[in-house]
Amino acid sequence: MPKQVGIDLGTANVLVFLRGRGIVINEPSVVAISAKDGKVKAVGLEARNMLGREPRDTIEVVRPMRDGVIADYIVTQKMLEYFINKACGRFSLIRPDVMICVPAGVTGVERRAVRDAALNGGARRAYLISEPLAAAIGARVPVADPSGNMIIDIGGGTTEVAVISLNGIVVARSLRVGGNRFDEAISSYIKR
Repeated sequence: MPKQVGIDLGTANVLVFLRGRGIVINEPSVVAISAKDGKVKAVGLEARNMLGREPRDTIEVVRPMRDGVIADYIVTQKMLEYFINKACGRFSLIRPDVMICVPAGVTGVERRAVRDAALNGGARRAYLISEPLAAAIGARVPVADPSGNMIIDIGGGTTEVAVISLNGIVVARSLRVGGNRFDEAISSYIKR
């Protein structure tokens, strides 16, 4: 039976949940790549530690996710491959089934890009779930009830607001403003 993996592919952090073990990875969504050949040098914590300290002519440190969606497809694919291998084991014979959270307001093209990146990153099957619905399920909100439940999910790059009822999203709004912009606003206010 294939392993089942849940991934919250966020702008600031990536969380990886492995069924039966819980959250096994909580690392920044940062990748260090070689400027010469484009090979991945480091991912996650190791790459974030290089941020601002890298020699720019040999190593480039990037954040492949911007405002909750993929900004650099190839780097995101490599990042997903790294996290899937780290969670399931590099030499696993059976590729895992992966479920990935995506913002409620993403386009069909953006959804397809996330699914393709997961499949090319090592997933056997890739499923997508809207972030507000995943947040509601994780918070044990009774999503199957016929009453409306409002969910506000503030991430690093997006803020998701949704009303959930009868196992689905009744109405949702995705704002491309999140914790990173809040941090910038606070720091610029303090500087002034």
